[in-house]
Amino acid sequence: MIRVEWLFWAVGLVFLAVAVLVVRDRENPRRLGSAAFWGLLGVAFGYGTLVEAHTGPAWPLGAAVIVLAVLAGVGLPVRGGERTTTHEERERYAERFGFRLFVPALVIPAVAVLFGAVLVKVKVGGQPLLETGFATIIGLGVAAFVAVAVALVLLRPREDPPTPVTALHEGRRLLEHIGWAAVLPQMLATLGLLFAASGVGKAVGRLTNAVLPKGSLLAAVVLYCVGMALFTIIMGNAFAAFPVMTAAVGWPLLVQQFHGNPPTVFAVGMLAGFCGTLCTPMAANFNLVPAALLEMRDTYGPIKAQIPTAVPLLAVNIVIMYAFAF
Repeated sequence: MIRVEWLFWAVGLVFLAVAVLVVRDRENPRRLGSAAFWGLLGVAFGYGTLVEAHTGPAWPLGAAVIVLAVLAGVGLPVRGGERTTTHEERERYAERFGFRLFVPALVIPAVAVLFGAVLVKVKVGGQPLLETGFATIIGLGVAAFVAVAVALVLLRPREDPPTPVTALHEGRRLLEHIGWAAVLPQMLATLGLLFAASGVGKAVGRLTNAVLPKGSLLAAVVLYCVGMALFTIIMGNAFAAFPVMTAAVGWPLLVQQFHGNPPTVFAVGMLAGFCGTLCTPMAANFNLVPAALLEMRDTYGPIKAQIPTAVPLLAVNIVIMYAFAF
């Protein structure tokens, strides 16, 4: 059986490799602190599997998260020297490969779909090939490594042999552009679970019951979808908003009271939340990082361009849920 913890270990090893590259970078003015950030993040990915399996105490992982927050608070990690292609070399690559440049990127969804739709049903020796409940995550991880291999073979310079170190250098360059925001999705998703565990969802549920018209399915659908978008705007991540709004509205009202189809309700609810992702600077890895990478004059340019799509899409999600989930 292929277990999801193997993927977490692989991700941790990538972060540790990035830490090694950073600590060897003499051009980085704060290389030790930056390397400590990426190295600690890599260790956390590996140690987290022990916490999940209840074979290791949770407090070291909590301490690591606090240290990561402190390092981010003092301005770490910072960017160092870059080992990458020049603008002229990229133009030559574009002329030489054309649309084939998109092949590695397209490999990722293709492999992920293969895992999620086909390999998830495969059994070996009476046991499922993929760990139950994690087929999509495992597929996405495998797809990323397959895409790197395809890129090394397909896009390498004619005079140079392909080497995984090239991918590590490019990965490190991208991570240094993103900085501490690379861990924001995990932090916000955890925040959503904490909100759910502390009863925020139940409190929101009591408030909605007080103002929601009794027996109105349309009002409940609008509240759930709009609430998903608004909580996502506040928290920066639809995965963080999901447990709160689902505990407050999605499960008790849409599923239990109005007998909605759970997969449809929750899938469309997540899409409504993603409409909020398009509109918030809190989703830094989606909206602020691209502006920085593209060196845009307007930091909030991506958000301004996405809002005209996000608002109508939210309305469409409301219609889809109301029409097809009940």
